[in-house]
Amino acid sequence: MTQPVLNRIVAGPPRPGHHISFRGAGPTETYPLPELYDLAGRVALHLQRRGLRRGDRIGILARNSLEWVLLDLAALRLGVMTAGFEAGKFTPDRTLLDDYGLALLFTDEDSTAPGVLPMAEARRWALDDLTGTLPAVSYEPDDETTLKFTSGSTGTPKGLAATAGSIDSSLNAVQEMFAHGPGDELFVFLPLSLLQQRYWVYSALAFGHDLTISTYAAALPALRRTRPTVVMGVPAFYELAKRHIQAHTSDASEAERPEALRRAAQRLFGERIRYLWTGSAPAGPAMLGFFTSCGLPIYEGYGMNETCIVTKNHPGAAREGSVGQVVTGKTVLLDEHGNISVRSDFPVNRRYRYAAPGASERVFAPDGTVRTGDVGHLDADGFLYITGRADDVIALGNGRNVTVRPLEDALRQSPAIDECVLFSPDGGELVAVVSAAHPVPDEEAIAAQLKTANAQAAPHERISRAVVASEPFSIDNGLLSSQYKPLRTKIRAAYAAELADAGHGIAA
Repeated sequence: MTQPVLNRIVAGPPRPGHHISFRGAGPTETYPLPELYDLAGRVALHLQRRGLRRGDRIGILARNSLEWVLLDLAALRLGVMTAGFEAGKFTPDRTLLDDYGLALLFTDEDSTAPGVLPMAEARRWALDDLTGTLPAVSYEPDDETTLKFTSGSTGTPKGLAATAGSIDSSLNAVQEMFAHGPGDELFVFLPLSLLQQRYWVYSALAFGHDLTISTYAAALPALRRTRPTVVMGVPAFYELAKRHIQAHTSDASEAERPEALRRAAQRLFGERIRYLWTGSAPAGPAMLGFFTSCGLPIYEGYGMNETCIVTKNHPGAAREGSVGQVVTGKTVLLDEHGNISVRSDFPVNRRYRYAAPGASERVFAPDGTVRTGDVGHLDADGFLYITGRADDVIALGNGRNVTVRPLEDALRQSPAIDECVLFSPDGGELVAVVSAAHPVPDEEAIAAQLKTANAQAAPHERISRAVVASEPFSIDNGLLSSQYKPLRTKIRAAYAAELADAGHGIAA
């Protein structure tokens, strides 16, 4: 029987020949994977010296870095649970340690609170010549290894303790589809506080491939320097890359344009791309088609914090408009209304660790089956199609229901629109709140796209006007989640006055 992935990476050093790199604003740091294993072992010895034992918990509130990876791997080597906190949503103070039962909190933010250590301390430990013996650690499927947080639109993020079995199951399902290995270099830039991004560190150690870690802010320049074979990104990143490529081909004639786009895409992504990975938020058909036409295969998938990966398009099994076939270890269940639930052979968990009363019961069935809140259908070949969320259906005052996702996708096809969300403030008209793609919004182009979208919509689905956001939706202003999904409730609250004013905005 194959050794579980997590047990494989804590049992001993990985085979030589592969490396991990960190590319940000400063110089690139590169380490062979066996050296990474040794450095993490020294960090683990220091944690052990401080009294941490299996079942204890440390927190990490920081940007992507070598230290982040070392602390995570050191915790795995000790059986210590990690809690990855998203910058901007948490404050590195004593309250955070007390609220989440942390023995220590590591951060790259300023703090003098007791129990809070700078990330630089982990680097100092890694370079220390401390020697000692670490305990032999292995994981059973139900063992909880890390605390992750949902990116919900309201209230305090819900904590969810991920099990070793769910991590192993997801890693093996991905490996079955994509066979990452020698010759591959995966490019990762989303926050390591998102457990899914740490999967690629575990994958490199277990399956033997290279890995480059960057940040969202540095992603495009780092990408050009990396020349990866695989890029792990969300739709918002690929929309940004699409605009970048288009901007560098604006002088090409109509006849030259297809080839010019392919060359510009290759200059940005490099000539080694095997495929592009996207998920975490709906991907627009125009964006997916753009990269395919540029010779860069892009595969959309579907999952959520509570389920991890559920479906994925992949080489030899991809279907336009779908989010892929159900992966090994998962079962998709549909009720008569198309509401999607997911059953896992190895559930992420069966409850939230930190949440308001009743939150766990609304999402988790007793056996761990997750009510996703999404609506969709499976075709005859098992490809899943997501048509929206149950709460993304707007009930109009005339009794008609409008599913907003296709209408929002139609608006996003304009280069002038970065993101948009639809509302019906009075139960009658539909109004879009638009995050413009440029510092000075191109109102003429936005109006033209409204007209185009309305021409394709049924009469009750037509958008009457667009409110242009005063600043782009972002993580910093709280209108995008850490995975760059628009947070509808917060956007509606931020633009309540503009939505209510029938004379405000760009008329269709």
